[in-house]
Amino acid sequence: MKRIPKLIKRFIGILLLSSFLILIFNLFVLFIISFHAATGGGPWSIVEETAQSLEKTEKGYVLSDSIAEQLTEKEAWAILIDNKTHNVVWYSDNLPSEIPKEYSISDIATLSRTYLKGYPTFTHEYEDGVVVLGFPKTSYWKLVNNSWDYDFIANLPKTLLIVIVGNVLLIFLIYIIANTKLLKSVTPIIRGIEALPTEKEVSVIERGPLSEISTYINQTSAVLKSKNDELKKKETARANWIAGVSHDIRTPLSMVMGYAAQLENDKSLPEEAREKASIVLSQSLRMKNLVNDLNLASKLEYNMQPINITTFNIVLAIRQVVVDFINAGFEDKYSIVWETAEDLTSCIISGDRALINRAITNLIQNSQRHNPEGCTIYVNVQCANHLCEITVEDDGVGVSDEQLEKLNNAPHYMLCDTNTTEQRHGLGLLIVKQVVASHHGQLSLTHGQGGGFSATLTFNCVME
Repeated sequence: MKRIPKLIKRFIGILLLSSFLILIFNLFVLFIISFHAATGGGPWSIVEETAQSLEKTEKGYVLSDSIAEQLTEKEAWAILIDNKTHNVVWYSDNLPSEIPKEYSISDIATLSRTYLKGYPTFTHEYEDGVVVLGFPKTSYWKLVNNSWDYDFIANLPKTLLIVIVGNVLLIFLIYIIANTKLLKSVTPIIRGIEALPTEKEVSVIERGPLSEISTYINQTSAVLKSKNDELKKKETARANWIAGVSHDIRTPLSMVMGYAAQLENDKSLPEEAREKASIVLSQSLRMKNLVNDLNLASKLEYNMQPINITTFNIVLAIRQVVVDFINAGFEDKYSIVWETAEDLTSCIISGDRALINRAITNLIQNSQRHNPEGCTIYVNVQCANHLCEITVEDDGVGVSDEQLEKLNNAPHYMLCDTNTTEQRHGLGLLIVKQVVASHHGQLSLTHGQGGGFSATLTFNCVME
């Protein structure tokens, strides 16, 4: 459920980022508008320029040509009210006809603050009067009460900050309220998705804005459960069939082996018949071993073989396997060499000693089986960096690169030569792989140093 807080944090982060970007955008637009208005020449600056450019001459008052053109462009008009008489002593050519030529002091005060006949007017002092500048009726909007409380202006930054924070909190509140149902719907959906790989039955409530996704998750869970149940039934049936066949074969096979042994030892039979009986006995023994291997491989594959975990010295265990082979009597064409360093007397691992011994036995037998002309088998145990490596290698015919690739990558690759009675690689290596996997180890199949075949089993050591 670590993803739920991340999802919520992501939503909140997007919200805050959006609010911040909107605020920056609005301030930028406000700045552009204000800058444009400021650089465009406001009415107060124009009336000031008009008053400064108005000159008194012997013939009267004269306005400069540049200011006159500017007033014409803006459709503005100007008048000069005398301080003493309160009469208009000068006016521009485009003065509207409804504009009076005489004013009282109250009239001047009113037009300074508000409008004159609907025209927005702006004033500026002159040396002997007041310059009044009027603009079209729809050009400017004047603030009649253009005074502000001092405390309001002094606290304006703080007030703006409070307004901004309040707006952000309001947006956040609206967002949370609007997405509450969505967040409530996401939580069970994520739980359902996380439960799917565990092969547990998932049941997500199908309601809310994401109900369609919940329906698909429930349908997927039902399909997976149905397929898993069918697969388990097939696996159980297969394992039971193998176990049943193995059990049923043992009894008649034991009888065949018993009679073949009697015929082999019967001195009254011709030598040729006794040799045939010997072949029947050896092949029956091989068939019995194959049946046992098949049964063991099936149990390991379906985790039906009980793993008896103990802590033991792997050096002593593997050396005992080698000794047992030597005592059993090798043919002259085979020899086995114990290459483990003499100073390595102890290497402790945790595992099933019988299964690991079986894996080493299969590797030694494998070297014998696929080298009918004979070979030397080398067994070496090394312990370093908390790892134990057991290597079984021969100097026999070996395998090709293509065959080695298949042995390393295929789950079960049967490699046979032209003589189908001599299976070279099969259940023996499969059992080795399964034993190593059940102990969380590693198996490496490579070419031997002498050109033969090499297998290395790696297990974790136990700290003493």
